[in-house]
Amino acid sequence: MEVTLLIIYFFSLSILFAFGLHGLVMIYFYHKTRAYNPPVLLAQTEWPQVTIQLPVFNEVYVVERLVKAVCELEYPIDKLEIQLLDDSTDETVEVSRRIVSEYTSKGFDIKHIHRIDRSGFKAGALKSGLETAKGEYIGIFDADFVPNTDFLQKTIPHFQNEKIGMVQTRWEHLNEDYSYLTRAQALALDGHFVIEQQVRNKAGFFINFNGTAGIWRKSCIEDAGNWHADTLAEDLDLSYRAQLRGWKFMFLNDVTSPAELPADINGLKTQQFRWTKGAVETAIKILPMVWKSELPLKIKAECTVHLTSNIVFPFILLTALLNVPLVVIKNTVEGYDSIFTLMGIFVLASVSTFMFYMYAQRAIHLDWRRRLMLFPVFMAGSMGFAVNNTKAVFEALIGKKSAFMRTPKYKIVNGKDDWKKKKYVQKQLGGAIIAELFFTLYFIVGISISLFYLEIAAIPFQLLFLAGFGTVGTLSLRHALSR
Repeated sequence: MEVTLLIIYFFSLSILFAFGLHGLVMIYFYHKTRAYNPPVLLAQTEWPQVTIQLPVFNEVYVVERLVKAVCELEYPIDKLEIQLLDDSTDETVEVSRRIVSEYTSKGFDIKHIHRIDRSGFKAGALKSGLETAKGEYIGIFDADFVPNTDFLQKTIPHFQNEKIGMVQTRWEHLNEDYSYLTRAQALALDGHFVIEQQVRNKAGFFINFNGTAGIWRKSCIEDAGNWHADTLAEDLDLSYRAQLRGWKFMFLNDVTSPAELPADINGLKTQQFRWTKGAVETAIKILPMVWKSELPLKIKAECTVHLTSNIVFPFILLTALLNVPLVVIKNTVEGYDSIFTLMGIFVLASVSTFMFYMYAQRAIHLDWRRRLMLFPVFMAGSMGFAVNNTKAVFEALIGKKSAFMRTPKYKIVNGKDDWKKKKYVQKQLGGAIIAELFFTLYFIVGISISLFYLEIAAIPFQLLFLAGFGTVGTLSLRHALSR
């Protein structure tokens, strides 16, 4: 029994170690590509026709803010078409009709396209709108975004290169300082955009459209096979199909698009579940195409890491479950000292992860040292989400289909704003919370056992697990009952 547990534990740590060390690969390419010079853009002498698509579903609190921001884009009004792709089933429909009527009277070419069946969810709405879109280029913004007025002026010129199929901008955060929850999210997203997206783009690897705050060449979407609804990550899916067709993408780290972060943990869980499950579904669908292609081996390898990174969550859960028994085995069973000594090398993965986020924060924030104080909170949160995201991974692996559950938005910007009494608050009083609270109690016992055996080295990680599962579980329960 002891040998079996050791093998499983060692294997789980090895998977986490491999994906953790990938952060060092990103940092290597970050330094290697720092001398990268972006292409010189010619002055835009004539602005092309652009369609902005706004897919919304029950967004009564933010739809007006979204439309207003898009109508304030600095772009020739006669070259701008706006499609409000509204799949709503509540009063959002009436709000949308009113705001569209208001801006139509001001001379904007804006249409309210209301679907009743919601087939294909977001992918279906985008595909339906594309059929009548006038624009040569298609910008997309989700309901939680407030695009800057110069968005089109800073993105459209890059399409002078006829090989460019999509331009993605970096997300900024309207309500980053709202709570520790939003600050931890901001830290995670900054790492993705500043390091992963920027470095992959500069190094010639594949990147992904992030579902919003980007703009496509319409012919690229069509050439890649249009939007598909067979995964929950329609953006990632189309991105890979387009790049496999030879299209090039651009990521603009210095061009930002502000957005609202989820303020309640159950809304965040919904978002993370969809992103995790969708990524694994896309990996199952796309990776065979990647490996059958004639891409260089290093690009195939990076694509594989990119698309499969979410499989770490089941192994985080396994590591958490086996951590306590392994402390007991180490102190009661002889003959395994060398193996436990060897396991010390796995700490390097945590160092790699810290460096990854340190470089991201240092690149865009003057107060990056203060922001990095939140790193333990982020690490604990990543562990705490393992139950939620493991369920998403297994559903994807067994091919279980589920609806596209959008992330609720409440127009939360500062500390005075409150979401607790608004519509769309999700309860999610299910098995995940029970499992998270179980792990909380489990690591209280585990820390007591480590103290008993004076296994001091195990306690910091057990504290992170305790904080992660405890915070996610109790916040989920409290937020679900907040109404």
